[in-house]
Amino acid sequence: MDQTTDAEIVARVLKGDKQAYALLIDTYKGPLFNLAYRMTGSYSDAEDLTQETFIRAYQNLCRFDQTKKYFTWLYTIGINLIRNHLAKRARDHEHQKENRLLSDPQSRRNENGAGETVAEESLRKLEKTMAQLSVDLREAIILKYHQDLTFEEVAAITGDSTGAIKMRIYRGLKQLKQLMDSADEG
Repeated sequence: MDQTTDAEIVARVLKGDKQAYALLIDTYKGPLFNLAYRMTGSYSDAEDLTQETFIRAYQNLCRFDQTKKYFTWLYTIGINLIRNHLAKRARDHEHQKENRLLSDPQSRRNENGAGETVAEESLRKLEKTMAQLSVDLREAIILKYHQDLTFEEVAAITGDSTGAIKMRIYRGLKQLKQLMDSADEG
């Protein structure tokens, strides 16, 4: 959907045509879900975060600067929700890990990938390695390469300069390669 059409739909919603908001949801729910899924690795979390993004955007639509792209504004809301979710999940995970160690220091999970094809195993390895990157590096790589956004769009979504985004993606890809290489050796 082009910027003019988005702006027209936003104007209609602000004038009371609440049904028009469904057009924006239909346009952006796929890319938003994809972003949330790639960042969290969880289908249910991605669904919840996508829905929450649209709810927050609707509730704050009067704050949207109609001279800007709706897509960028919506993605910024989504990225912030995803960041908060990942931070909370990391805190919860640390808490659970501490409790598990206290209750049973010998407990370990068996994560056997038997029966996977080479492609499935490679994809699982990449996703697992991506999860090891810091949130800012991971989100920049996902926005650029999985969401197919320009450096400028990623910068607008994250609130950083284009140069900072280029450097973050470079560092993220370099770190991803190092992690993949060390996983191959180990």
